[in-house]
Amino acid sequence: MTDTASPDQASQPLKLRNFYLGRQPVLDRNQALFGYELLFRGSAQGPAQIDSGLSASASVIHHASQLGLPRAIGDATAFLNVDTDVLHSDMFAFLPRERTVLEIVRSVEPTDAVIQRMTELSTHGFRFAAEASAHGASLARLLPVIDYVKMDLRELPVVTLLSLAPRLRGTGKRLVAEKVETHNEYRTCLDIGFDYFQGYYFAKPTVIAGRKLSPSQAAVMELMNLVSSDADNIEIERAVKKDVTLGLNLLRLVNTPAAGAGRRIESISQALMLLGRRQLQRWLQIMLYAEPGVRGHNLSPLLMLATTRARLMELLAERLRPSQRNVADIAFTVGMMSLMDTLFCIPMQDIVEQIPVIDEVRHALLVRKGFFGELLSLAESIERMDDAQDEVLPALHELSMDGDDLAELEVSAFEWSDKVVRYAI
Repeated sequence: MTDTASPDQASQPLKLRNFYLGRQPVLDRNQALFGYELLFRGSAQGPAQIDSGLSASASVIHHASQLGLPRAIGDATAFLNVDTDVLHSDMFAFLPRERTVLEIVRSVEPTDAVIQRMTELSTHGFRFAAEASAHGASLARLLPVIDYVKMDLRELPVVTLLSLAPRLRGTGKRLVAEKVETHNEYRTCLDIGFDYFQGYYFAKPTVIAGRKLSPSQAAVMELMNLVSSDADNIEIERAVKKDVTLGLNLLRLVNTPAAGAGRRIESISQALMLLGRRQLQRWLQIMLYAEPGVRGHNLSPLLMLATTRARLMELLAERLRPSQRNVADIAFTVGMMSLMDTLFCIPMQDIVEQIPVIDEVRHALLVRKGFFGELLSLAESIERMDDAQDEVLPALHELSMDGDDLAELEVSAFEWSDKVVRYAI
């Protein structure tokens, strides 16, 4: 990549949509994706502000309806927060009941009327979750009508988890550990007996001294260097033919609907001709996260996160600089590379030294600076969904971006990533 873009070319006035979407993964004990907790943030007024007099819970349901819930979650289970008003309404009747968990928020008083309503909805297929830390003594009243108990690691000390978790498991409830941010926290909760884990611990880099790339990853990296350089097509094809599995997996990926080739691609030569080198490069980047030797449960959440982040950054770049096609390609690459320190268990500094990148990409990955660094910061802020600090608005402001349809771009990225992962794992 040699083309660059000037940051001063994005100069749209700031005009924000009322809501953008936060989506945090929930993984099972095998590290496979189980579901997502969905939250909508008010980007124009701040995280605590809600429009049109709707409660926070009603806003989540309303916007999930507008965007189309299946587009946001694929085949996963959706955890949606509901309060007393929503619980007694019929506004979530459209939701896919078999894939929806209604999470009772802290403000709900478990009265007889609430318990009766939850029992009624359970007969229609809805499942419920509640927080152990939120309800205290009230949790005992909710237990007969809930399926999942959530425990916030930031609020409950380990000693409490050790005593509470076995008792709750004895009642047949599924336990969800919330805000799991480190690998040590994950392992502790796994040992305690939690069923599900919510947080971005799986995306945190763990540096392993002397770690080397697997043979298949090394083969992909070699091919990436050939594709990004001025190597002849014949040389690229020869490199692919040295590894039959690599060639087959690459052809499978470039034939996914997400590739948009228009017709079936039968050979690497045809892929180069129809897709071009930049497009082929992106599928090689994706392959690094889905190598045959480890394909399956372990890396699918990381693959999902990387492809979603990369696609969102690409769509944002297209919106900001529609006349500069190469900028979107570079944004996609930054998104994919931003998790390679986690993937390879080596520092990002080592990665940018081993993979030839332009200075803008290097600065984005190492210090989150420049146009691509700002895009990356925005994508990461959206993922975090942290109530305590809303960084999305400042990031949008730094980009001088019109965020009027940010949520729609997010959902488009979710859909695209879902298609890719279906073919890649």
